[in-house]
Amino acid sequence: MGTARSADRRRNGIGALPVEGTRRARREDAERCGELCREAIDQLQRARGGPLFARRETGLMAKALLRPGGLDRLLADRRRRVLVGTVDDAVVGMAIGRIDEVGETPLGIVDACYVEPGARCVGVGGALLEDLVSWFSTSGCRGVDVSALPGDRDTKNLLEASGFKARLITLHRTLG
Repeated sequence: MGTARSADRRRNGIGALPVEGTRRARREDAERCGELCREAIDQLQRARGGPLFARRETGLMAKALLRPGGLDRLLADRRRRVLVGTVDDAVVGMAIGRIDEVGETPLGIVDACYVEPGARCVGVGGALLEDLVSWFSTSGCRGVDVSALPGDRDTKNLLEASGFKARLITLHRTLG
C-alpha cells in the first residue's frame, strides 16, 4: 500500500523529498510498533484527559502491542488491521483499526493512530487514516469513528482534513 502523493513524487522524479507511505504491519515490525505504542502512551499521559483515555480506550491495544506475540495476535484477527506509516521506508507511525458489528451495520473504529513527532506534517498520519478508511469501506462499514482528546488541535485538524466530523462529545467528572 502507498499513497497517491508518494506515487506522484516518484513519477515526477522528486527524489530529494521524503517519500511517505503505508503498509500492513508485519511480524518483524513488532519491536518498532511496541516503541511507537510506548511513545503514544507517554504523550497521552501529558494531555488533558489522556491518562484515563490511555487506560480505558487504548488499554487493550497497548497491552497487546507491549506483550510478546501481541502484534501476531492482532495480525491474525480478520476484524483488525494494523498498519505502519513510513518515511523513506523507515517506520515512523502506526495505526490500528477494527470492525465493530453494530446491529446489522458494521462500524469502523480507529483504535490508534500515532506518528512520531519528528515525522509529522509530511502526510504519514493522513495516509494511515486514508488506508484504514479504505479498508473499512471495502469491508462493508457504513461509517468510521475515531477519538481525539480535548485541546488536541493537531489531531482535530488532521481528522477534519480527512473528512471526519464530530458525532459525539464525551464529558467526564472526576469523583473523590
